[in-house]
Amino acid sequence: MSADQMTLAFDADCHIFTGCGFPAPSLWSFIFEPIAGDTDGWYFNKPMLLALIGTVVIIAFFWAAFHKPKVVPGKLQMVGEAGYDFVRRGIVYETLGKKEGEKYVPLMVSIFFFVWVMNLWSIVPLAQFPVTAIIAYPAALALVVYVIWMSVTFKRHGFVGGFKNLTGYDKSLGPVLPMVMVIEFFSNVLVRPFTHAVRLFANMFAGHTLLVLFTIASWYLFNGWAIPAAGVSFVMVLAMTLFELFIQAVQAYVFVLLACSFIQGALAEHH
Repeated sequence: MSADQMTLAFDADCHIFTGCGFPAPSLWSFIFEPIAGDTDGWYFNKPMLLALIGTVVIIAFFWAAFHKPKVVPGKLQMVGEAGYDFVRRGIVYETLGKKEGEKYVPLMVSIFFFVWVMNLWSIVPLAQFPVTAIIAYPAALALVVYVIWMSVTFKRHGFVGGFKNLTGYDKSLGPVLPMVMVIEFFSNVLVRPFTHAVRLFANMFAGHTLLVLFTIASWYLFNGWAIPAAGVSFVMVLAMTLFELFIQAVQAYVFVLLACSFIQGALAEHH
């Protein structure tokens, strides 16, 4: 990929009617030059930096909110408690129950806010990229959930019971039992963790692509009689930004909800 291809969208002279082709979003929207190191070995790039900054921001926020908790909370503590309680009561307790779910609350709160902040980078000036649009990040989070899910399954039920749990074993199914067991096994062991990661990745990837598309179009059409069309495109940028705010929160919620539902299935008694 040439340097011209990677910088075309930011060429101030690139407009319609000037002989410049429309620089549609492509791989350059998701590939970043290393900030440190090089692509042939170890390197550190923009998404990694955003992930690191986001992690520090989350830790700093909750430390500031709870390091000296008060009976009558201040504003920061109130916000922290509201966020923590939303995940604890609205997702974990509703899915796993208070008794079983309490031990998983810190993990689920951490995952929720990490995913949410990584998504939010998409609309932050200068950052303008959702870290979760890089498949490695949702895949790593899904892997953490998968390992916990499998561990809980076999710890709770033993090897045979865990296998039955994962395959949906039910002798009342009669002749179709083998087919059901094969389908359930592949669904639980392979498909679920894959879709868990891809659902988050695909939504953030698509959202970022649309934002980039309309942003580029706004600048590209800002010339001559096409200026009204540029205005329409800019309105779409604003609309997509608001929509992305909603989707970013929803995807964090769904990711944690699915994680809890997997663990709930692992804890369920097999009959």
